[in-house]
Amino acid sequence: MRISARVHAAAVFIALASQLIAADKDEVVLFNGKNFDGWTAVINRPDAKLADIWSIAEGGVLVCQGKGKPPGYLRHHRDDFHDYTLTLQWRFPAGTPGGNSGVLLHTTTPGQPRPADKSKPLPPLFVAFWPKSFEAQLNHKNAGDIWVIGTTCEIENADKRVMGRRHYNLTDDSERPIGEWNDYKIVCDGDQITIWVNGDLVNHVTKCSQSKGAICLQAEGADIEFRDIRLKPLNK
Repeated sequence: MRISARVHAAAVFIALASQLIAADKDEVVLFNGKNFDGWTAVINRPDAKLADIWSIAEGGVLVCQGKGKPPGYLRHHRDDFHDYTLTLQWRFPAGTPGGNSGVLLHTTTPGQPRPADKSKPLPPLFVAFWPKSFEAQLNHKNAGDIWVIGTTCEIENADKRVMGRRHYNLTDDSERPIGEWNDYKIVCDGDQITIWVNGDLVNHVTKCSQSKGAICLQAEGADIEFRDIRLKPLNK
């Protein structure tokens, strides 16, 4: 499925890449590696605090201790990001099995209800917890998928690449082994989102139902680390 989709979409991606070469300006360092200035923790348990899940390690590494913890996310205080290139590095620590996480883009309404799979019912608080956004997936071996959370978008070969809220990426082998750092590059340009994993162009969606908002990092039950989180507005 993915190989044929990749070939079919190649011409579109080549044209798109040529449009994204425009110079950027005024880089913003979103995480300073020293403290949590500019970030707020949202956790799906009233008695939980930021320090229960998030910490900062040597070298300015942002550490998420997700195993055994309630789901949540770090939300940047700015809610007007639009038309930008976002870059960051992530890894699952050596000796762990990997797991789930993600980067939420164009985040707006908190506690956005989302349909639950009736065959696998979720607790009501969980269903309504995640904010309205687009999730750039970091689930191990699925990095680059895009999940819609109360939002909509369009994708090439939708009949083969869309399953419910999930919009499949085009590659199965772009991630590095557990314990090694991976590079994420996300370009949000108008109503389009394009994603690269370790230099591979892996996804592109258009006609996104919202095109600005906050940026968030998810805690979804896995130990994961982030560093070098930077944003550059596109030179429009």
